[in-house]
Amino acid sequence: MGRLAAASLVGTAIEFFDFFVYGTAAALVLGPLFFPTFSPLAGTLAAFGTFAAGFLARPLGSVLFGHVGDRYGRRPVLFASLLLTGCATVAVGCVPTYATLGIAAPVLLLTLRFLQGLGLGGEWGGAVLLTAEHAPERRRALWASFPQVGPAIGFLLANGVMLALTAGLSDAEFRSWGWRVPFWAAGLLALVGLLLRSSLAETPQFEELSASGRRAGAPLTEVLRDHWRLVLLTAGALAVGYAVFYTVSTWALAYGTERLGVSSTVMLTCVMAAVAVMGAVTPFVALLGDRWGRRPLCLAGCAASALWTFPMAALLHTGRPLLMFLGFLGSLLAFITMFAVIAAYLPELYEPRVRCTGAAVGYNLAGVLGGALTPIVATTLSDGGSGPPWGVAAYLTLIALVSLGCFALLPETLPGRSERQTPEPAAA
Repeated sequence: MGRLAAASLVGTAIEFFDFFVYGTAAALVLGPLFFPTFSPLAGTLAAFGTFAAGFLARPLGSVLFGHVGDRYGRRPVLFASLLLTGCATVAVGCVPTYATLGIAAPVLLLTLRFLQGLGLGGEWGGAVLLTAEHAPERRRALWASFPQVGPAIGFLLANGVMLALTAGLSDAEFRSWGWRVPFWAAGLLALVGLLLRSSLAETPQFEELSASGRRAGAPLTEVLRDHWRLVLLTAGALAVGYAVFYTVSTWALAYGTERLGVSSTVMLTCVMAAVAVMGAVTPFVALLGDRWGRRPLCLAGCAASALWTFPMAALLHTGRPLLMFLGFLGSLLAFITMFAVIAAYLPELYEPRVRCTGAAVGYNLAGVLGGALTPIVATTLSDGGSGPPWGVAAYLTLIALVSLGCFALLPETLPGRSERQTPEPAAA
């Protein structure tokens, strides 16, 4: 289990490094380089628009790779998704700017961001099922939480590189070539991930499905026919997590540097410190999910997210590093209270024959609802005015309340505490 968990963690860390480095670049530099004819605000919105394209592609990736995972095994998903995301990320680092290619430059950027999202849409389902389906029943949330640590590590790697570059290069050097370095580094990281995953075994539950001839012929059709309500509920429930995380990790960077005049180095340091704490506590929160259940933690995290949005907005607006860090930390701790157990919770909600498709579609559809538009909406709501961004706080509170209602309608799946491990199709 340690080797499997490590391989899943490293893989998700690499893929999310690819995904997050784009978000940081969008907040700091892509607007003026690829949309120079726009105003600063419009350029930032346009850069966040290409950022959103990755989220729009993720459900499609979950459908594509979910089909592979349910039909041919979880292992092939891990290789194909990592290869696709890595190649697309390296290519982003090679795209000439608007000054060289004109309108073709942002079009290429948009296309490659879409391919990034397509690969990441398959990564999560394969990685969490690899650990969840191997894990002992009473420690499933703990072992399945290790892939959930991967995004924190990927974020720290991506922003650590960006922080070093912004601190060590002049602004002109960073805008000329420095921002491309993390994208080029993604190629080497992808090779490392592929090597680590080369010796992984297929999961016992998929091998059992194959041996008995019970693999789904058309996984997506079964999910849409028998589990459509469950997909919508899980997508709505997880939307707040995406909204909170990308408010902190992406929109806040742009708000702090452009509106508050805080240096990008200070903003990155505050966010990275909060993400580091979040990643460190993830396995410990998952242990609580094995003890008390998945659903209670999700409800608690969702409620905490709703209660903390306005304090977070006020602390961010101070522009003071320590206070901003505390605001970010409160939001991310509420976020991880939900997402530490999601890697066990979602697979348990679906029957094994359609688990890779169902869990991944619900998870990545939530990314569209909560993550794709949040930086754009938050940037628009915070434009103008001299006070704290209360409009952003109200927006996040609304999403949190919707997610809370969705979590309330989902069943508990903790083994020994739930009436059934997987909801029947009629109830799903």
